[in-house]
Amino acid sequence: MRRFFLLVLVLGFSGCFATQAQKNPCAVAGQNNAFLGIQTIRLWAGPAPQAKGDACEDIPTLTIFEPHRGTENGSAVVIFPGGAYRDLAANLEGRQYADWFTARGFRAFVLSYRLTSNGYVLPVPLLDARRAIQIVRSRARDYFINPNRIVVVGSSAGGHLAALAGTQFVPGNPEAEDPTERVSSRPDYLVLVYPWIGAITADTSHLSYCKIFNLMDQCEALRVAYSPDLFVTKNTPPTFWYHTFNDQTVPVEQGLRFYEALVKAGVPAEAHIFPNGAHGSGLGKGDAALDQWPGLMETWLRAQGLLTPDPSVAQPKP
Repeated sequence: MRRFFLLVLVLGFSGCFATQAQKNPCAVAGQNNAFLGIQTIRLWAGPAPQAKGDACEDIPTLTIFEPHRGTENGSAVVIFPGGAYRDLAANLEGRQYADWFTARGFRAFVLSYRLTSNGYVLPVPLLDARRAIQIVRSRARDYFINPNRIVVVGSSAGGHLAALAGTQFVPGNPEAEDPTERVSSRPDYLVLVYPWIGAITADTSHLSYCKIFNLMDQCEALRVAYSPDLFVTKNTPPTFWYHTFNDQTVPVEQGLRFYEALVKAGVPAEAHIFPNGAHGSGLGKGDAALDQWPGLMETWLRAQGLLTPDPSVAQPKP
């Protein structure tokens, strides 16, 4: 009987640990790992605009990943993980991307933006996205990057947010007291990975932001304000887009709408649609076909000159 009790006790604790492990922890500013070249900073020194509290879910952050010393190329990537605005796929679509880019000389920044599941309805995540890009650009000298070589990568909901950042950027105010606000939030390049372009929709036959967060009464106003394909202009950044034909979560037609808008506006764009593959494939997750898309992205990045070291950028001291 005693052995049975101990077994039940152990299983109970195991279930507790498993539940805790499934919950994504927040990125906390100041919890750095210099040994691995990683640090986390807040987007605002004080409370973020429209903050509802001071818990970690109320504090947007950037986690910075350094490239190996001597391999820096002067380019930066700001990464927006997906998660349907309910959570952040911080490993699959954050850290793994950061490692891929830093291995190629980029300095990588993973954004932990505020989520609608915590009460932050759009445009709050967009405020965080803009601020993240402005921080990277305004501190370009400190980060040893060219302020005109900033790539934004977004997956799924992060792809929706990245597309918004690329179509609804702010120019910056040279007279602003905050130096971060003096520079533009426009990305120089966009990479959209199975982006949830049609997130704001009253059509509940597929994933709907309005349905998830009980915003159906506001849905039309939100759709008109935050559908990226409606805001594409000639100033939208050059874009790389990857999707799968049989994505059951985010129909490929959503990305096609954005791609067609880019073509109509004369924005250079490259599209890759794979016939098979589930939503949330990250860098491919070992699929023989989908593992090839990062190589296509690398070719595109090289064609933009982003893998070639920029001689005008100072290098870190040894």
